[in-house]
Amino acid sequence: MILTVTLNTALDITYRVRSLRPHTSHRVTEAVERPGGKGVNVARVLAALGHEVTVTGFAGGATGRTVQERLSAVPGLVDALVPVTGATRRTIAVVDEVRGETTQFNEPGPTVTPAEWTAFQEAYEDLVPSVSAVALCGSLPPGVPVGAYAGLVRTAKAAGVPVLLDTSGEALRRGVAARPDILKPNSEELAELTGSHEPLRASRDARRRGARAVVASLGAQGLLASTPEGRWRATPPAPVSGNPTGAGDSAVAGLLSALAEQLPWPARLSRAIALSAATVLSPVAGEFDRAAYEELLGRVTVTGEASAA
Repeated sequence: MILTVTLNTALDITYRVRSLRPHTSHRVTEAVERPGGKGVNVARVLAALGHEVTVTGFAGGATGRTVQERLSAVPGLVDALVPVTGATRRTIAVVDEVRGETTQFNEPGPTVTPAEWTAFQEAYEDLVPSVSAVALCGSLPPGVPVGAYAGLVRTAKAAGVPVLLDTSGEALRRGVAARPDILKPNSEELAELTGSHEPLRASRDARRRGARAVVASLGAQGLLASTPEGRWRATPPAPVSGNPTGAGDSAVAGLLSALAEQLPWPARLSRAIALSAATVLSPVAGEFDRAAYEELLGRVTVTGEASAA
């Protein structure tokens, strides 16, 4: 069982329009709703890959109820979301069909009270000992302490459970100091953390700050992994265009599923790249095109060396 934590869950709404133009009205050609937030997206992909997964975090209000209803229909997924008084946020992705571009609008999320945060911590401590890996993903809703992820990393490590951290800003800065097993930033988040815009140098710096391994997303250029077992670069066979919402989350799912299956780093990176690209090709946020994934998996290029990074 893998545990994903989404403190700022969402109802992801995807609108498709012929062409997105400012200051005009638009006729939506398709509207799709899915439970979302980074860790929820990770969990859905893990479940689709055949892994048992538990989702925890917060859910509240009518939007939260909709998220939980949709999650209950996902085979292999267990809902362990903690209730809050405030309403779960919505995210809106507007897909421009002509340009193949997506514009994203993200609400901030509900304000979490101290009592609700304590209830979550207790639920998390109960869940961690029974899982094989933990993913801590996404932004913090208002009211949650900025050092929240650092504490959750320490709880997992104290239980001997490997933990992946995928967040940004001050939550990332504090979280990395708690020594997560895998840090999964994009290039902008990595530069903000370390002050360096050179990915390899920045990855080394992030490891010095506490991360055991760093897997940096470099957009169309793929992934760069700096780990105790070696250093690798993984690139997709060709650029893909579409809806990138959830692509990074699919990469996290690829890394976690391969970790659970005890695959070596090159195989983990190949899976992460193929899933990420297949998610961009999917018409719905946070899901992946299975046929594209299976076709891409054998075409990912991984280069590097299996020596101390």
